[in-house]
Amino acid sequence: MIDYTLDADGIATLTWNVADRPMNVLNLASIAAFDAAVQRAIGDSAVKGVIVTSSRPEFVAGGDLDLIRRIRTAEESMASSGPFSRTLRTLETSGKPFVAAINGTALGGGLEICLACHRRIVADDAKIQLGVPEVSLGLLPAAGGTQRLPRMIGIKAALPYLLEGRKVAPAQALDAGIVDDVVPADQLLARAKAWLLAEGPQATVKPWDAKGFKFPGGTPQTPGPTQLYFGIAGNLLGKTQGLYPAPEAILACVYDGCQVGIDAGLKIEQRQFAHLATSSATKNMIRTLFYSMGEANRLAHRPKNVPKRDYTRIGVLGAGMMGAGLAHVSALAGLQVVLLDTSLEAAEKGKAYGAKILDAQVAKGRMAADKRDRTLALIEPTTDYAALADCQIVIEAVFEDRAVKAEATRRAEAAMGPDAIFASNTSTLPITGLAEVSSRPAQFVGLHFFSPVEKMPLVEVIRGKATAEVTIAQALDFVKRIRKTPIVVNDCPAFYANRAFGMFPYEAMTMLAEGVNPNLIENAGRMAGMPMPPLALIDEFSAELLYKALKQSRLDQGAAYREQPQDAVLVAMVERFGRLGRKVGKGFYDHPADGKKTLWPGLAELYPLAAEQPDVEQVRRRLMHAQSLEAARCLAEGVVSARDADIGSLLGWGFPAALGGAVSHIDTVGAARFVEECDHLARHHGERFEVPSALRELAAAGGRYLEA
Repeated sequence: MIDYTLDADGIATLTWNVADRPMNVLNLASIAAFDAAVQRAIGDSAVKGVIVTSSRPEFVAGGDLDLIRRIRTAEESMASSGPFSRTLRTLETSGKPFVAAINGTALGGGLEICLACHRRIVADDAKIQLGVPEVSLGLLPAAGGTQRLPRMIGIKAALPYLLEGRKVAPAQALDAGIVDDVVPADQLLARAKAWLLAEGPQATVKPWDAKGFKFPGGTPQTPGPTQLYFGIAGNLLGKTQGLYPAPEAILACVYDGCQVGIDAGLKIEQRQFAHLATSSATKNMIRTLFYSMGEANRLAHRPKNVPKRDYTRIGVLGAGMMGAGLAHVSALAGLQVVLLDTSLEAAEKGKAYGAKILDAQVAKGRMAADKRDRTLALIEPTTDYAALADCQIVIEAVFEDRAVKAEATRRAEAAMGPDAIFASNTSTLPITGLAEVSSRPAQFVGLHFFSPVEKMPLVEVIRGKATAEVTIAQALDFVKRIRKTPIVVNDCPAFYANRAFGMFPYEAMTMLAEGVNPNLIENAGRMAGMPMPPLALIDEFSAELLYKALKQSRLDQGAAYREQPQDAVLVAMVERFGRLGRKVGKGFYDHPADGKKTLWPGLAELYPLAAEQPDVEQVRRRLMHAQSLEAARCLAEGVVSARDADIGSLLGWGFPAALGGAVSHIDTVGAARFVEECDHLARHHGERFEVPSALRELAAAGGRYLEA
């Protein structure tokens, strides 16, 4: 795992080569091997200096999360992370110079190795990333990252890397003081050796181990950093709502650890890491954001024995916001796009949507003008269905009307090749019904993108009753090709994401009708960790959208439709008051053009406050349990898997990652307790909180939906 060589000049080279893993990672075996190599170099009197590098494309990509995932106690945490931290401290205090020759990406523990070395030289490659992104998975750098980085570049400069997981290329790392030199890749080892022989012997004591060391920019108790802490701490709770312990733990490491010597600081870091490694929030984030997301992105559950389909040319029907966004992301992925609308002017307008996005990228220096031009050239605006002849997939994003979609389907299929896939981007209409007009329903699939397409990473791949497995497999290939994350959903009204997420605004409107203070509803939504409180959210995507979905459901179900508690609120807001949301300047909030939005005073008259108000925890529980309960119903009905349900909730509507997703939330609460709380809600607030029998059985058996 660590190749060891010693040359005639007394330079030892420790080369990372974790051959049994896809990348160089820190696990028990590689940590032990690295420690043995370090001890060997230190103990050999013939060694004058040491180069640490890698034979793989990356330097070290970070820690093996399987190791973290298995931790259950603080003692296990100390046993897993402590030895590596001690190895790095031994390395930097050994009296021998170590230089990191960084040939590729160094993240997390990989960068911590570099920080412990006495010199950091990195290859001049813009693709290399350097950073300590552990916070994104609910962790902190536990091998000295919270202690060495502030001592190197100052607390103010270090905190964005630690709290935001910022990753930078070599040039930016050099400017920040994280590395000492950027050199051509073919000179990396030679330059490292030259430094060791020329300057290494005089550079074996780190600044923080030297007498009289002063923090760059001051210690946590000097005026600048103190004010910084007050500002960050004041904003932190507002952002995390107490759900995410990692940022607070990182702040504690820096604040407490940077007031004492580095050895004491490293002990503080270890204690804080143990707290995080055993927390449910961290377990949830690792499971969903790393393992489940990784499986989805590599199509781990794609139907087997179906050859991969390569895409070069696609068709998009409808050049409105969704169609234009689809055309943009597809062209950005290098695909030729036929963008078809009823008029050439409308199709050109859709292309212009992407041009505006690309122009902004060029203006910010994030894209070259010639790449923008090549990308735009891939989009072909047209009104001619014959242009679809060579497309491997055609996606309709036309008006949400069955008749309009049926006409688009018939005309497109008449022009498409025999093996092409037809996909509908409908957000609510069942795919099985839409496929009834298709001449080849086995090749008809749902691809539900989220708005705006260029920003939202999730795609629901919807299997209709007649959709063939080969079509599902090839639809997944397309989603991966345009760099989106797919989940597979079996057909049902509103599919999975809209169905489960809808419970959030619906429960808010129900409580409003009951006389719950709207300020209380909104505050509870914020405290729950949702990206936006529910009534404000309705204003953003428009009550009219929910109202149209209501009308469609009534039409589809006829006499079988059962009125829901929120229906009357929607009807009143749309039909009686015309308060459609932000797009018209009025909804549950007033939206002045030149001022801050405020809750509509008319709500007090329309829905008088009840004499007795619930506490904020009761409101929060209703908002969150309603979503998770609907997710559980989807699981019970076979609509979606538990893994995909969690991914869909995080990427589709911003369910708090600390809870793991709508399904993991049930596991976090505990199935038995969740059922008990839902039973209480059902008794007091109605049958919409009735628990499906499958969940009740899971609770009775003491089970979980997903592995802890």
